[in-house]
Amino acid sequence: MAKVLIPTPLRQYADKQDTVSLGGTTVGEVLGKLTAQYQELRRQLYSDEGKLRSFVNVYLNDEDIRYLKKEATPVQESDTIAIVPSIAGGAPVVEAPAQPATLSKEEILRYSRHLIMPEVGMEG
Repeated sequence: MAKVLIPTPLRQYADKQDTVSLGGTTVGEVLGKLTAQYQELRRQLYSDEGKLRSFVNVYLNDEDIRYLKKEATPVQESDTIAIVPSIAGGAPVVEAPAQPATLSKEEILRYSRHLIMPEVGMEG
């Protein structure tokens, strides 16, 4: 039986299981059995039309199934299927300035002096 790795955010829909072993000849068949066993998980993985949601990534032995045969990818008993949902959020992309900031000669000397020598009167 193939081992299916359930990520932490989805374990609440799979009786808190971190792995489930299921038989099947394709990734789609294994995922079908998984979601038949855990009905709540189906809504998290599949759209109402029965398509794997775009933010759900599935890997067979570290290979993204989108670059194999998708859900028709054959599965062996020793294989591991990992479900990896994408995570949204983070900071917005900030554009780099058109021209890098430049420092005058005086600024370079002033800043480099602070990096190399402590200020007068600041010695311990």
